[in-house]
Amino acid sequence: MLEQDFKKLNKRMLSCKKCDLRKTCNQVVPGEGNYKAEIMFIGEGPGKKEDELGRPFVGTAGKFLDEMLVVIKLEREDIYIANVVKCRPPKNRDPLKSEVKTCWYWLEEQIKTIEPKLIVTLGRHSMNRFLPKEKISQAHGNFFQKEIVGLGKLNFYVLYHPAAALYNGGLREILIKDFKGILKVLDKIENEK
Repeated sequence: MLEQDFKKLNKRMLSCKKCDLRKTCNQVVPGEGNYKAEIMFIGEGPGKKEDELGRPFVGTAGKFLDEMLVVIKLEREDIYIANVVKCRPPKNRDPLKSEVKTCWYWLEEQIKTIEPKLIVTLGRHSMNRFLPKEKISQAHGNFFQKEIVGLGKLNFYVLYHPAAALYNGGLREILIKDFKGILKVLDKIENEK
């Protein structure tokens, strides 16, 4: 995929009005980063700061994500970050199943375009989009392979959402420990080829 094709995809996302979320948010937040990244992070949806700036993970949780990337010697330019829904739900509520379903096309296109070796899910909403039977309290820090209709066999690594660690200090160390496992999982995927 060429960079210009990826920019066209983002432009199409920015003009999307397929669900009611677009009526209540400031702007669509497609995602950002390296469109050829080996690792794709997928969160739930834009928060207040993301909605204001049009960029994913730029609030407090985003700063914590940046800190954890440094721990594994990566930068935002090395990865791609997106969300399950591209528009902020009102009052930061959980996205509705219908909203997630409507936005699936865009996330599916991003995954097809980027072809990441590893998808890191951030939080239960992201995890449940791909691994609906899992509970995050048991799945975090674990590697999964799953066949996804329209996308083929994908590799997943489950993490708590960075915001969870901000609200529950006990999760901070767990999240950092799990985060350090990302590169080991990537090595495992490489060695399976």
